[in-house]
Amino acid sequence: MYFPIKNPKMYLMIFSDVLIFTLSIVISYLFRFEFLLSPFYIHQIKTVLLWIIPLKVVVFIFSGVYRGMWRYTSIRDFWLLARACLLSTLLILAVILYISGFKGYSRSIFFMDGVFTFLLVGGKLIAIRSYYSGFANPRIKEELFPKVTYKNVLIIGAGDAGEKILREIFENNQLHYKVVGFIDDDPQKKGRSIHGVPVLGNLEKITPILEKEDVKEILIAIPSAKGDQIRNIVETCKDCDVSYKILPGMGELIDGRVSIKVLRDISYEDLLGRPPVKLDNTGISGYLKGKTVLITGCGGSIGSELCRQVIKYQPNYLVLLDASEMNLFNIQMELQNENNFQKCEAILGHVQNEFLMEDIFKKYMPQIVFHAAAYKHVPMLEKNPWEAVFNNIIGSRIVMELSVKYHVERFVLVSTDKAVRPVNVMGASKRVTELIMQSLRDKDTLMMAVRFGNVIGSSGSVVPVFRRQIEKGGPVTVTHPEVNRYFMTIPESTQLVLQAAAMGEGGEIFILKMGTPVMIADMAKDLIRLSGKEPDIDIKIAYTGLRDGEKLYEELITEGEDILRTSHEKIMVLRSNDYTNGLDYLQSIKQKLDKDIEELIKYSMEHNGSAIKKILQEIVPEYTPQENETVL
Repeated sequence: MYFPIKNPKMYLMIFSDVLIFTLSIVISYLFRFEFLLSPFYIHQIKTVLLWIIPLKVVVFIFSGVYRGMWRYTSIRDFWLLARACLLSTLLILAVILYISGFKGYSRSIFFMDGVFTFLLVGGKLIAIRSYYSGFANPRIKEELFPKVTYKNVLIIGAGDAGEKILREIFENNQLHYKVVGFIDDDPQKKGRSIHGVPVLGNLEKITPILEKEDVKEILIAIPSAKGDQIRNIVETCKDCDVSYKILPGMGELIDGRVSIKVLRDISYEDLLGRPPVKLDNTGISGYLKGKTVLITGCGGSIGSELCRQVIKYQPNYLVLLDASEMNLFNIQMELQNENNFQKCEAILGHVQNEFLMEDIFKKYMPQIVFHAAAYKHVPMLEKNPWEAVFNNIIGSRIVMELSVKYHVERFVLVSTDKAVRPVNVMGASKRVTELIMQSLRDKDTLMMAVRFGNVIGSSGSVVPVFRRQIEKGGPVTVTHPEVNRYFMTIPESTQLVLQAAAMGEGGEIFILKMGTPVMIADMAKDLIRLSGKEPDIDIKIAYTGLRDGEKLYEELITEGEDILRTSHEKIMVLRSNDYTNGLDYLQSIKQKLDKDIEELIKYSMEHNGSAIKKILQEIVPEYTPQENETVL
């Protein structure tokens, strides 16, 4: 029961309903007896009103009729009203049946009373809703607020998102927008209207519509719009000198909430146009719900998003590990304060600290491990290869071996496309971790890796660098006019990591479908245009040459790997022949790996970069290091 005693308006509503209940009974009697009431029925009306009115008030309160805000009356409120009217009618009939068996009473009166009550109370709610909605009409707004200047806007997308944005513009007097129409490519919507606002045409007609209607801003309300569509709209807006905002994709909206408040400037992620990920939530929940989950590198771009995604599946406990105290603090505060997830422990430390990692596994006994901790800046690791060995290889091996020792159910290694035919230390080190993972075959622990390309907005991503260069007036530096990379968004990549983990049976390397590779030079030009400037006119693009360890393009598979489809459209899987050759063969591989890794540790302690690269090449034959000496 909800009874807001402190709300004086509720008592006004109850009083108005008391009058309606009285009127409803009287009208029902009049209709039943053709407006000719004898003294007997007049007295009967007075008698029944004494107990019918209190009964109806109590039923309406318990039915939740008075919970809503009447200016926002919806279909749901009318269902609540119908339920209250039906229940009160049934109770009235039961009381009369019990007291008199309907001697002297007409049953039809009380059925009519239920109908009239619904119509009269419903009419009152519609009147209140209409009163407040009247102020939302643009013409009435202009009459009430003649000194306010209203900006003509056009909404692209005459669907649910567009309708909700229009409704909020109507109802929010703080938004000085006047919607002149909708644009939609659905031919069946042409000439129709939403809340009196017409659908003016499709995207091909947008230029004359912008000029004819004197549109000052475009609101893009197509959450599923593709990158090419957004790019065409942006180009048209620039040609017509019209500003524009976009509704974030559905992956960014919480619980389907669509609001004018979340409209934002268009970002490169919109131009990338990655479609939303379809997840097997049942499968993911099956291995995460109620489990203790360890996430290494939890403060990084991928690790932090993994935390956000994992808590949606109700784990029992989350163990957060990161070497950066600021990143660790930020994700802990976000989980506890913004997501209200209190069952987590933040641990500051390095994965290569074997004593710390042993204590973590012994104390918390994680059942699921996501290993995202890694150094990944290619030129930096090229100059400091020993750190790639300590962090990426030794740290990963420690976490994996402890996962096997403490019978972790699933271990997921976050890998990279740079592990394919690597030309840099970073890629070679990640390929070694994949080999370690595949050598640790165990019946109790399902171990797998997920390999994907660059992630938009991640730490070390080129996009923030380009944005800073654009803000300073340029030049924007691109290494080579032909360099290209695969890209995906942070939420997409982490969701697919969770999905792949649900599909793993042990030893797989999963590959995420990255779509079409993006030319970095084209990306730079798009970002310059999004800032309202023209590339090579307002902002120069300078080509600086490939950096240490970089190559023109990335690959997702290497020689000797068979790629197979999985049940998910965006996930492929590799099963190397090594993993299927039996335990004896894997044991010999592991022994050789361990021996080579000991050599890596020796030369890393000496900071001998050239020797490290030589050993890496022995472990990963397809690795072709650059001929630069790296010794402290």
